[in-house]
Parts: sequence; structure tokens; C-alpha cells
Amino acid sequence: MSVLAHTFEPIEEAYRALGFSAICGIDEAGRGPLAGDVYAAAVILPPAYDLPYLNDSKKLTPKRRDALFDAIQTQALAVAIATASVAEIEQYNILQAALLAMQRAVQALPIPPDCALVDGNKAPILLIPTETIIKGDSRCASVAAASVLAKVARDRYMTALDSAYPGYGFAEHKGYGTKAHYEAIEKLGLSPAHRQSFIH
Repeated sequence: MSVLAHTFEPIEEAYRALGFSAICGIDEAGRGPLAGDVYAAAVILPPAYDLPYLNDSKKLTPKRRDALFDAIQTQALAVAIATASVAEIEQYNILQAALLAMQRAVQALPIPPDCALVDGNKAPILLIPTETIIKGDSRCASVAAASVLAKVARDRYMTALDSAYPGYGFAEHKGYGTKAHYEAIEKLGLSPAHRQSFIH
């Protein structure tokens, strides 16, 4: 028997019991790569949803992530995806840029959230109660949903960058520091999409 649903901790339920109703999960994608913007997503799920296979995006196949990307947007009460640019990563550092992308995602939600659950141990500055959750993308459903949206959106962006800057293999490695990527940099030099401070 295959198990469709990953079991999440009842974190959103605990917040609903405290009187919160628009509970927003937040996650980012793309902190580690050598190239490209960093992405973040914010998701407010309804109390009841039907999202088989929802889990930390890193534990899902690309095909399953793509299917969930559409299903989450259909079922969520609100979603938003935002970015911080390569220039902002270079200006502020990758952590601050990721937090900026998270902040922008929350601000872009069509429904104002009344609390936020953030993957990891650092949170953006928000004007609502905010909790960081280590491994939140595998413990909390709304954070998992945000991780899927951010990951898929960024992967699609990197595939588009592959057409803009051919030869680097962005569609394959999504900007991460693979052997092939470093070899392409050595051969072609840096593209405008590269984070210069990341290249060693």
C-alpha cells in the first residue's frame, strides 16, 4: 500500500486554536547556487485541503512538484512568490536577500496574514506574530507548500536563463556549483546572472 500523504505536525491547528485564521507558511529557494535570483513563497492554506504527496520540495520528484505547484495555487486561500535579485544578493549578502524575498512574498499576498511560520531559524521582519521552524518544510503543511512554489518557480526561471545565457547548463544544474558548471565558467567566464561573490 502506498502512502499518499506525508504526516505533518499540527502546527497550523495550534495557531487556529489560539484564534489565528490566516496562517502563512514561508520558505525560500536558491540560497546555495552560484547564479540567479533567490526566490521565496508565502502560502495560506485552508483548514481542509487535498494535496497528496505534499512534502518538503527537496523530497519530491520534479514531476510531482509541478503537479503540486498547480494544485497548491488552486486550493490555497492565498499565495505569492517574490524574488531578490543577483544585485541585491551581492549588495546585502544571501541571507539578507532571502529574507527580503520572504518579506516581499508576504506583502504580495492578496489576503493579509495574521501570523507567519518560517522555515529555518531566521525570519524576515514582519508586523505579525512570526515563528521560525527548523525543518519546517517537512513539519508544517503551509511551509511545505511554500517550499514547493518557491522551488518550482525558481527552477523555471533558471531554465529560462539557460536560453538567455546558453552554454552554462542552467536548465540542468539550476545554478548550483556542479563540476560541469565550474567547467563552463572556466571556459566562458561569468555571465550577468552569476553571483560574483560566490565564485571561488
